[in-house]
Amino acid sequence: MPGLIEPHGGKLVNMILEGKEREDALERSKKLKKVILNDREVSDIEMIAIGAFSPLDGFMKRDDYHSVMDNMKLSNGLPWTIPITLSVTNDEAADLKEGEDVSLVNKDGEILAVMQIEEKHNHDKEKESLQVYGTGDMAHPGVAKVFEMRDVLLGGRVSVVHRIKQEKFNQYRLDPEETRTLFKEKGWKRVVGFQTRNPIHRAHEYIQKCAMEVVDGLMIHPIVGETKGDDISADVRMKCYEVLLENYYPKDRVMLVVNPAAMRYAGPKEAIFHALIRKNYGCTHFIVGRDHAGVGNYYGSFDAHYIFDEFDPQEIGITPMFFDHTFYCKRCESMTSYKTCPHDSSCHITLSGTKVREMLKAGVIPPAEFSRHEVAKILIDAMKQ
Repeated sequence: MPGLIEPHGGKLVNMILEGKEREDALERSKKLKKVILNDREVSDIEMIAIGAFSPLDGFMKRDDYHSVMDNMKLSNGLPWTIPITLSVTNDEAADLKEGEDVSLVNKDGEILAVMQIEEKHNHDKEKESLQVYGTGDMAHPGVAKVFEMRDVLLGGRVSVVHRIKQEKFNQYRLDPEETRTLFKEKGWKRVVGFQTRNPIHRAHEYIQKCAMEVVDGLMIHPIVGETKGDDISADVRMKCYEVLLENYYPKDRVMLVVNPAAMRYAGPKEAIFHALIRKNYGCTHFIVGRDHAGVGNYYGSFDAHYIFDEFDPQEIGITPMFFDHTFYCKRCESMTSYKTCPHDSSCHITLSGTKVREMLKAGVIPPAEFSRHEVAKILIDAMKQ
């Protein structure tokens, strides 16, 4: 679409069959062998289908899988940092042949797509853990997920015949083609994307609004796919985003759009991955804060900034906007960061995640300098349930 940033690889992929082609494929799919997908693979099918994972048109074959781990690029040289894979057991793999078509189904047995198995290849779990997540520690949720997966990977193109009707957040479910159309209609040439899996506190709000000073619009793009068990639910988070946008953001310059992807918790590697996804949605800029997509103490606070230096900016295409640790300073009497505040930490209002959770569980609203009271009330109510 003229005037908008090109999708990664130059073309927005669409793997959704329509009309007679869909009807024929759906009828044929009923007679094929079935491969049952886990929740993350279901999310990945959706992301492939709508072009959010452009240029991928299916699950990775051997060359792409190893190139991503070894070089942070697809085998054709395009930057890519997270393997997108479909796994089966050894017994299941023995019953499947390369060149054979299979039906991909969810846990309820609903047929989502037809896939031609172009390759069967080994799932190198140790290598994937070390090279994508930087650790083999099973306490890391991304590593644990890798080892939950099965031992053989199936690679090949997918043709989606059925998108599951979602019950939640439908007003915010926009495909990349739709966000791109809306950006154009709004006249937004410079759009910044913000990734989140948490409620937005004052520091997040501050960096979003700093970014908004130099772009035309902001797309808040929260993950609503699979997250780890102790993350705040998407239902609660969405209420927090809605109340913030209603009260504190200019309505003509912000869009809230859900991201159906699953979290990987891969830190710096996932920062690149998240940037490329937002590029496909039409964003020209992407906010990268402290410890982006991190978990525990596995990554340095700014590793997600440094990894962008390993790529040619033109290869990535989308412009990262790096932000330091932000907080309210009592001396400055404003939100600020280590880049702009001259005062020592005794003047800063910062709270650990553990401290905030303790306050909320006790029904105590954190300081206004840390969190908007409307957001805190939603979180307190949720914790009572």
